[in-house]
Amino acid sequence: MQSFDSLLGALQGGGYDGALSALYAPETPGTVPAAVRARAERLAAELETRYAPARSARSGFFSSPGRTELGGNHTDHQHGRVLCGSVDLDMLCCAAENGKNVIRVCSEGYAPVEIPLGDTAPRASEYGQTAALVRGMAALVADLGYPVAGFDACLHSGVPAGSGLSSSAAFEILMGVILNRLFCGGALDATAIAKLGQRTENEYFGKPCGLMDQMGAACGGAIAIDFETPAEPKLTRPGYDFSRSGHRLCIVDTGGSHADLTADYAAIPEEMGAVAACFGASVLREVDEAAFRAALPAVREKCGDRAVLRALHFFGEERTVLAETEALQKGDFPAFLRWMRVSGASSAQLLENTWSPARPRAQALPLALAVGAEVLGEGGAIRVHGGGFAGTIQAFVPEALLARFRGAMEALFGQGKCHVLRIRPEGGCMLEP
Repeated sequence: MQSFDSLLGALQGGGYDGALSALYAPETPGTVPAAVRARAERLAAELETRYAPARSARSGFFSSPGRTELGGNHTDHQHGRVLCGSVDLDMLCCAAENGKNVIRVCSEGYAPVEIPLGDTAPRASEYGQTAALVRGMAALVADLGYPVAGFDACLHSGVPAGSGLSSSAAFEILMGVILNRLFCGGALDATAIAKLGQRTENEYFGKPCGLMDQMGAACGGAIAIDFETPAEPKLTRPGYDFSRSGHRLCIVDTGGSHADLTADYAAIPEEMGAVAACFGASVLREVDEAAFRAALPAVREKCGDRAVLRALHFFGEERTVLAETEALQKGDFPAFLRWMRVSGASSAQLLENTWSPARPRAQALPLALAVGAEVLGEGGAIRVHGGGFAGTIQAFVPEALLARFRGAMEALFGQGKCHVLRIRPEGGCMLEP
C-alpha cells in the first residue's frame, strides 16, 4: 500500500505504466493505451474531488474481472465440474482509507452508496442492490476478526450488466480485494475472497448462486473447479495460453431479457434434484450413472422426460469438462473446441436452456447459434453462455473469420453487441506501481 500522495505522483510519473500495460495491453508490453491511462487518471481525480482523501491515506488501484463459463453448463448446483475463465472486461477502482466508520463507493453511471460499518445486518430492502454487496463483504470480513474500517472508492465498470459475465461477482471480488489489502494485510487468498463473495450474494443480495462466478473472477486465467465438496472446491489450472490459439473469444449479447425467467432457471435444479431423490441422493453428483441408466424407465415415469434429459446432460457435462481441461493441459486447442461443441449441443438438446417455453416467439439464442454456426462452418466452436433461456452466447472464432462473425452478429442484435475478449491471467488484484 502507499499514500494517496504517492499514488498520484506514481500515476503522473509513469510509475503505473508497467502494471497498466501488463493488465490491459499484454500483446504490446510497455505500452499503455491512451484510454487506459485516461481511465485511471479519471478515477484518481474523481476520488480526490469527491472525497478529498488525506495525502497520507493508504490507497491503491484495484481491478476485478468478469468471468466466462467455458464448460459445465448448470453443473455446479449439482456439485459437479465446471471450467471457467476471467476475461479482460473488468472493474477498475481507485480507493483510499478515510478514517471514518463508513464505506463510500461511487461508480460511474450509478448513485453513490454509503454504508455505516456499525449496521452490517442483511436487509431485505437492499436485495439486488449495490449497497447489499458493500454491506455484506464488509460485514463478513469483519466477522473473520479483521479490523475493517472506512474507505472511499471511485470505480468504473467495463463489465456490462446482463452480459452473462457476472458483474455482481466482479464487484464482490473488487470489494474483497480492497478490504483484504487495506485491513487484512493481504491474508485472504483468492478462494477465501470468492467464498465471502458467494455468501454476500446469497445472504445480502438475495441471489442463491453457486461459487463458480466468484471463483472465476477471483482466481484469474482458466480454471477447472470440482464442486464435489462445495465448501472446499478443488482447482485445476490447465495452464494454456489462449493468446496462441489463433482464435478470439466472442460473447454475443442477444438482447433478451431475463425478467420472468425465474421459473425456467429454478426448474433445472429442481428437476435434476428430483432425479437424484429417486436414488436417495440430494444432488446428481451423488448418483451412480450406471444405476441411473439402468433405472431410466422408472425415472421417466416418476420425474418426466425433461428431467431425465437434464440428468443425462449433467453426466455428459462431467466428462466434457474433464476432456476440455485435459485438452488444454496438452495444448490441443482443436480438441478443446470439439468438446466445447459437444457441450453446446448438450445444452441445446438435453438441458433445453436456449429458449423459454413461455416465450415461443423469442428465440434469440437459437437464432444466434444457428447464424454463428453457419459463419464458423467447420472452424471454431459456439455454445450457449451462462444460465441460458435469454442473454448471451459464446464462441471461439478463428481470427480469419472474426470480422465476418462480428458483422453477422451485430447485424442481428445491434452495434456493439459482440464483445471480443481475451482470457485474462489475473483475477482480482491491486495494481503495483
